[in-house]
Amino acid sequence: MSRWRLVAVALVAAGLGAGAAYLGGLYRPIAAGPERSRIEGVVRDYLIRHPEVLVEASTSLRRRESAKAIAADRRAITEPYGNAWGGNPAGDVVVVEYFDYNCGYCRASLPVVDQLVASDAKVRVIYRDWPILSDESATAARYSLVAAEMGRFRQFHEALYAAGPVTDATIQQAVARAGLDLAAVRAAVDTPRIDAELERNLGTAKKLGLSGSPSWVIGDQVVSSALPLEELQRLVAEARAGG
Repeated sequence: MSRWRLVAVALVAAGLGAGAAYLGGLYRPIAAGPERSRIEGVVRDYLIRHPEVLVEASTSLRRRESAKAIAADRRAITEPYGNAWGGNPAGDVVVVEYFDYNCGYCRASLPVVDQLVASDAKVRVIYRDWPILSDESATAARYSLVAAEMGRFRQFHEALYAAGPVTDATIQQAVARAGLDLAAVRAAVDTPRIDAELERNLGTAKKLGLSGSPSWVIGDQVVSSALPLEELQRLVAEARAGG
């Protein structure tokens, strides 16, 4: 990276209005005057010729903010509810998916996550119910959490996605296919602990700035988008390399 590229990134990261931020102490602050105007003019011209620097600075800032938000709520993000997890329980990288049962992209992500787990024996996946699309999504999330309490999350998860759009009928069908007693599940869906878990997921998602389903937390990165296998693998590799 050239000297001016370093200066440009530093100025963008600090805010161009400040005009005196220099990276790593390599550049002394310059008071107002011809020299400062010259520096700012050079940086401005550089940014016009290389707008990708703005993207780099924005990405870097967003990643730092995501890392802080993840660190502040790590347990709420990476500790599974019941058995709502997959992969290696002692995995060195945790992939967290925030999903909604009425989300077609989440349904399409199900086999992709399975492929990730099959291709990487050191990955652990945490599934977090995040019902944001409809009232039916919220109802489905409650049943999902109860299934997780009863040790049948995966069976319910797969059955409900396979059933199509969420309705009372497809939820009941998924409960039956998961081998759960409908009366027992219904008795648990409106309990305070289920309320608390949904509120926690919704609150954490807001702090993380999640913008759509599915959303992912991998290492210190947050991504709100359906991702192909190769991108999930890339994010896992980055998280693993970062320790």
